[in-house]
Amino acid sequence: MIATAHGWCYQKSIVSESNPSSPQSTPSLDSSSNADLLEQLKTQLPDALFALVSGRLNAYANEAAYSKLKIQVLEERLRLQRIEKYGPGSEKLSSLQLELLEQEPGVSSEEVAAESEREVLTPNSKEKKKRKHPGRQTLPADLPRVERIIACTPEQCVCGNCGGENNVIGYEVSEVLDVKPAEYFVQVTKREKRACKSCPEQGVTGAPLPARIIDKSLVSDGVIIDTVVNKYCDHSPLYRQSVALLRDAGIDISRATMCGWVMAIGEMLMPVAKAMQRQLLAGNYIQADETPVDVQTHDGSGTNHQAYMWQYGTPYGITVFDFRMSRKREGPLNFLGNFDGLLQTDAYAAYDRVGGAKMVHAGCWSHARRYFVDAVKLNKQDAASIRAVQLMDKLFSIDARAREEKMDHAERHALRQQHASPLLEEIRSHILAMSKTVLPKSAAGQACSYTLAIWKRLIRFLDHPDLELSTNLAENSMRPIAVGRANWIHIGSEQAGPRVAAILSVVESCRRLKIPIRKYLADILPGLANVSVRHIADITPAAWTAKHP
Repeated sequence: MIATAHGWCYQKSIVSESNPSSPQSTPSLDSSSNADLLEQLKTQLPDALFALVSGRLNAYANEAAYSKLKIQVLEERLRLQRIEKYGPGSEKLSSLQLELLEQEPGVSSEEVAAESEREVLTPNSKEKKKRKHPGRQTLPADLPRVERIIACTPEQCVCGNCGGENNVIGYEVSEVLDVKPAEYFVQVTKREKRACKSCPEQGVTGAPLPARIIDKSLVSDGVIIDTVVNKYCDHSPLYRQSVALLRDAGIDISRATMCGWVMAIGEMLMPVAKAMQRQLLAGNYIQADETPVDVQTHDGSGTNHQAYMWQYGTPYGITVFDFRMSRKREGPLNFLGNFDGLLQTDAYAAYDRVGGAKMVHAGCWSHARRYFVDAVKLNKQDAASIRAVQLMDKLFSIDARAREEKMDHAERHALRQQHASPLLEEIRSHILAMSKTVLPKSAAGQACSYTLAIWKRLIRFLDHPDLELSTNLAENSMRPIAVGRANWIHIGSEQAGPRVAAILSVVESCRRLKIPIRKYLADILPGLANVSVRHIADITPAAWTAKHP
């Protein structure tokens, strides 16, 4: 700014001309240009005028910095909404690619996936090293083999030189996996009736009727078990099974009838699930999680009520589902009772102030890491969030090493003490420093706040050797529900919820314990309604696998 006959004006060499069409626009100055400008103005302006101008410049700079951060937050929110709209495959797309998708009249998930897998074209890009092919996969040795011999043609059976017979000297053997379609048949049961011809007064005696899952049912126990397994293991809804049965066997069984089978089994398994709950609470370590499920209301509104399946389980052990119509604290409060062991969850407030007085509440590192991963998805140049993810990956690599070397809890605990303790200090220092440089409401800011708020819970694994770093195993148990509800859509009623929870408890526990689900159900279900409550604990999945090693 220099003095003229008409007042003061800016030098063009210092500040460019403002846009005449927007006289109120705020100059955008970085810290270096702002400092250079002030240094020049200080030598050219009176002190009073310099103080006024410098104050305004600082205000403009602060406003520009705030606007930049606000734009960053809004861009993060917009990117997150677009990722949710186009699915997980869109996480690999840049913000510009996502913006192009918005301009398309209709984009399929296949197109998004194809675009996300497209390699980035970079000049002088190096060719990826080809991985060594693992070789042809071998088929399980315990599967039965059905041989098919292919004979040579008549011409191949005769020697082309002497005309004599070519003898069989061996076989070229290859194996392929084959399948035999389900074959339906009518099982005819004939029970012997016996009587003494010499003593007619003794009457007639007949062979006892074997116990069945549902007495007088038109179908066998195998068909009923198959229906349950198809729905809750293979996620095939009942209407689809009904159509398949009509198509493949010409048998028309309504969905209502099938639903009656499922609900009957659910009611029979409810005491088993209750016994599993008692076994779980008698232990010292539980991981918990919850997921929403829709429930039909039958009130004429045409809308579903959002209920929840709460899952409680032991890593590599049994798991129990508890159906609740809400996500309130009363769910874990009633289920856990006076449990005094280790409870590992995410940071959801409903898990606070539950259990017994001596219960230890631990946190999940996967949830903390996920917040920083989300921040990186929104801003791939966020070096601080990337560093936080890398440090947490180092923490998980310690447990990965313990698994690879098949360490027990004591050996893993020693390894953690040696390597995890100093790493935790580095993680906390990095996140503390990072929290001072990001907006609290930004994705990175929320990641810092979440992690620091539950820090004491996150480091409890240092004091408890059997504690896992994450609740990933619990989340894995939720995936069948997430996949299933996309197929069977909702639970039919509030009364059906506990029955479905009992079925899921048995199905998921059998999966974790590697129990053949069909074999287990066929063993315990016939006659289960007549089993004494005192003996139910002897047929839970954990008790069953102990008897069938």
